[in-house]
Amino acid sequence: MKASEVILSGGVIAFRTDTFYGLGADPFNRAAVTRIRQLKGREDNKPILLLISDPDQVHRLLSARSDEFNIVARKFWPGPLTIVGPAVAELPEEITSGTGTVGVRLPADESVRELVRDCGGVLTATSANPSGSEPARSAKQVARYFRFGLDLIVDGGEVSATEPSTVLDVSSSPPRVVREGAISQNVIEQLFAEYD
Repeated sequence: MKASEVILSGGVIAFRTDTFYGLGADPFNRAAVTRIRQLKGREDNKPILLLISDPDQVHRLLSARSDEFNIVARKFWPGPLTIVGPAVAELPEEITSGTGTVGVRLPADESVRELVRDCGGVLTATSANPSGSEPARSAKQVARYFRFGLDLIVDGGEVSATEPSTVLDVSSSPPRVVREGAISQNVIEQLFAEYD
């Protein structure tokens, strides 16, 4: 069965993202997202970030795009920057964790974008590991972590990334780096300083 068929039927896949392996499901399918939380053993209630295949998918996820959003998206997308903005009401609370916001990333890897496109343009991409474990770097590691519960593991080879994506919250002003990763806080601050 292909990844797109699994996703469209409400299933859960593991796939290589532009950083580490992630767990993919239709973010609008509450049952599928709940399965991901159960698989990870997630009790921390952290929001789940989403990957998009193309920039025109943003409107399905964010209720508004601030000037700050547009500035960083223009500069760093496609790339390892997850941008947090106000979520559309249609996204289930299992994605937003009641924050009213959602993190969105446009991967730089064309093969990843193509997979997301085949699966409807938007996929969850929370790291493929049980809560508290290291992110999976290969399909074999995913299989070791999850002996049961996944409908499909898409083997995209070993990941080359050494850091996760940077998470930047632009839902309020000033923007705030939630997690520093592949793009440093300093680089982001310099960008905004150019617009002051």
